[in-house]
Amino acid sequence: MKRKTKSIGLCLLLVLALLFCSCQTSAVKEEQASADPTVTAAAKDSVDDGNTKGSSEVKEDNSDKEPEYIDEEYVDEHYGSDEEKEDLSKYKKKSSSSKKSDSKNSDSKNSDTEDADGTESNGSTSSGEEASADNYYTDPVPEGKPDPVEPQDQTVDSSKQLTCTLYVECSTILNNMGDLTEGKEGWVPSNGVIYGPKTVIFSEGESVYDILQREMKNNRIQMESEFTAMYNSAYVQGINNLYEKDCGQWSGWMYEVNGWYPNYGCSRYQVQDGDTIEWHYTCDLGRDLGAGMS
Repeated sequence: MKRKTKSIGLCLLLVLALLFCSCQTSAVKEEQASADPTVTAAAKDSVDDGNTKGSSEVKEDNSDKEPEYIDEEYVDEHYGSDEEKEDLSKYKKKSSSSKKSDSKNSDSKNSDTEDADGTESNGSTSSGEEASADNYYTDPVPEGKPDPVEPQDQTVDSSKQLTCTLYVECSTILNNMGDLTEGKEGWVPSNGVIYGPKTVIFSEGESVYDILQREMKNNRIQMESEFTAMYNSAYVQGINNLYEKDCGQWSGWMYEVNGWYPNYGCSRYQVQDGDTIEWHYTCDLGRDLGAGMS
């Protein structure tokens, strides 16, 4: 029994001795490696060589690929070529001298639609062309009727005082009160007459719009308008707080001179001595006035 115990003890000592020797050997190798820089450099170089070799292989693989095919005809068809350039000359404005020379021909261009006062609608052309003196979307002026005079060509001579008659009314609304915008009833006179008829003084060269604007201001009657470049004229939106579409979809203001409803804007109609100017509110695009728009 004592021999067996002694043998086991010797075996344990031997195992411990072997473990101790192996630990010392590992420690010595680590110290040598840290002390000798050539070993570290060599190891690093071997790693770098491996990375360089790998990257060169990747580059070689990429160089072996065939270039991607581009269908140039498809690109030109769908995206256009660099050589194609849009012709912008059609957007250039004409000179003032050109406008003056062509002003008499401004009635040769037709408008697709006209608003209730016979001036212009706030639309845009499909061609994108700018309005100029020869394309203000004016229907042909009937024979014997005055041609429009462009506001930029208007010459007012205040030394020459003339007279005309002005009349503003909205009696058509009285027959369509059910269509009137709620709250507007108080602005409709019982007889439909807002102003006149009254003889007024104006200067030679003034337009229908000039006279209406001045008389409404002098008599403290509300009026609102805007200038529409497409038709080169002011558009009367409302008088006495009665606006377009206040009494139906086709309602608004129209002007009449000497029994004729001009087919161009009120800023382009030059008033003559003795003219009779009437402004009427229509509830049906002029049809209820006997001047329906075609």
